Amino acid sequence: MSNVELHAAYVLMVLLGLTIMLAFPLTRGLTAQGDRQSYWFLQAITLFAALIGAKFAVLLGDGLWPLQPFDDWYGLLISGRSVVGALLFGFLAAEAAKPLLRYRLPPNDRFAMILPFSLGIGRLGCLLSGCCLGVAWDGPWSLADAHGIPRHPAAIYEMLFDFMMGAVLIFLHRRGLLVGRLFALYLIAYGVFRFFSEFWRETLKAFAGLSAYQWMSVALVVAGTIAVIQRTRRPPARWGLSQ
Repeated sequence: MSNVELHAAYVLMVLLGLTIMLAFPLTRGLTAQGDRQSYWFLQAITLFAALIGAKFAVLLGDGLWPLQPFDDWYGLLISGRSVVGALLFGFLAAEAAKPLLRYRLPPNDRFAMILPFSLGIGRLGCLLSGCCLGVAWDGPWSLADAHGIPRHPAAIYEMLFDFMMGAVLIFLHRRGLLVGRLFALYLIAYGVFRFFSEFWRETLKAFAGLSAYQWMSVALVVAGTIAVIQRTRRPPARWGLSQ
C-alpha cells in the first residue's frame, strides 16, 4: 500500500476505536442532566489535554527535544501520537480541573472498562501503517517491516495487553471491586507494561539510558498509585452513585 493508504488505514482504526468508545453508554449511571453536562465538559478538557500530551511525548521521545533542536513542527502536527503522553496529560488535566469546576462525581468506571478496547483497536492501525516498530528480532512470531527486516510485533503486544486489561476491568466492575479506581488501576498497569515493552521497541533511549516514553510511564505509575490510595482513603462524596 502507498503511504497515503497506510495513513488512511491508521486513521480508520483510530476512528473505529473512538466510535466504539463513544457508542458505549458511558453516562448510564448519570441520571441528572446537570451531571451529564458536567461529565462531558470534563471529558472535553481531558481530550484537549490528551491531544497535547500525545504530541508532547513524541516531541521528547522521537524528536529528542530539548536534547537537540527540533524544527519539524508541521510533521509533528500531522503525525506522531503517543498513548502514554495522552493518558498522563489527560489524567493530570482532569484531576487539576475537578476542584476548579467543583466537580464531585466519582471516577467513571464504565469509561475505564471501554478505553483499553478502544486503544487496542487503534493499535491495529499502528500495525497496518508500520509505526511503533519493534527492535530487530528473528524469532518465531516476528513480523517483517516494510524493508523485510524481522522485528518484535510491538503493536500486537500492546493490542493484546489492552484487550486483556479490558477484560480484567470488566471482571472487577461486575463484582463491584475497586469502585472508582479502575482507571487509576489501568494507568498503573499500562505504565508498567509500557516501561518494560520499550526495551523491545525501537525507540531512542537518550534520557539517562531510558526513552522519554519510559519516564512518562514511571509518571503514570506514580499518578495512578497516588489516585488509588487517595480514593481508597477518601472516596468522593458521591461515591454511591451507580455506574
